[in-house]
Amino acid sequence: MNALATGGRTTLWVSLGAVVLAVGAYLSLAVGVVPISLGGMLAPDEREWMLLTQVRIPRMVAVLLSGAALAVAGLIMQRVTQNSFVSPSTSGTVEAAVLGILIATLLVPGVSLLGKMALAIAVAIVGTLVFLHLLQRIRHRDPIVVALVGLMYGGVLSAITVFIAYQRDLLQLLEIWTTGSFSAVMSGQYEPLYAVLAVGVLGYLFADRFTVVGMGREFATNLGVSYTRILYTALVIVSVMAAVVVVVVGAIPFLGLIVPNVVSMFMGDHVRRTLPVTALAGAAFVLVCDVIGRTVRFPYEIPVATIAGVLGAAVFIWLILRAAQRPGAAR
Repeated sequence: MNALATGGRTTLWVSLGAVVLAVGAYLSLAVGVVPISLGGMLAPDEREWMLLTQVRIPRMVAVLLSGAALAVAGLIMQRVTQNSFVSPSTSGTVEAAVLGILIATLLVPGVSLLGKMALAIAVAIVGTLVFLHLLQRIRHRDPIVVALVGLMYGGVLSAITVFIAYQRDLLQLLEIWTTGSFSAVMSGQYEPLYAVLAVGVLGYLFADRFTVVGMGREFATNLGVSYTRILYTALVIVSVMAAVVVVVVGAIPFLGLIVPNVVSMFMGDHVRRTLPVTALAGAAFVLVCDVIGRTVRFPYEIPVATIAGVLGAAVFIWLILRAAQRPGAAR
């Protein structure tokens, strides 16, 4: 009965998410300075076809991949660290990726997008590894304390990045990477995001091991799972996802924190079961934020990072208050 109930809830939330995703996808394709009707999507003329294939569809795909990637990265990070307040945006991963892009821009000015992405991934891995070492040294592993430490650590990395950018007169360029926006996404500029699909599949294949690692080192070792190897595998997956999104569209705050938490409230902590729903929810969340940002001040556009920051901050505060009332529920 419990299995049937769980399966029924999963089907319900997947169906609801699919509906939200379908409506958001339609609005994403339709809304703009040049509106496109449903008929225009089904039978577009030459102008509508060019607009769809060169701008609207690439933008929608970029939105979906970015949202799914950051949500899944947050889910994996929360499970392997046994802390629901850890995510790429509260562990220094995103800030380290931005620092990596800046280093690539300074050291190799003519490097390609893939080159910047490679260095951003490397620095993100190092930055996340430092945070994990800090996490191991914290005696009181209260989720809120860990989140605050992660935010402070990310703030230090951001301060270093801003200082270097200020010295090199690159502050305006830095804003592109720190503020997630899809306004400049066009065909030929978003394709590196497809890398998160391959990494996401790898994450799904290791999902059961991530769940075991999330139960502690001794428990994982007793079951024959290499705790350190799986932990570093999760570290690489999270860093790749976060860095790729930051390089292509910029940072989107709170996404990897709030979406996995909300999904786990309804579906539990099993990674393999919740990962597809988390990806779907993350994609839907960013899609909704993108549509809101394009319609609030039409024909002007508010960056997705701004909308996600406002909504995400409200949910984050609610999660903190909830954890304070039920300390055991946040672990």
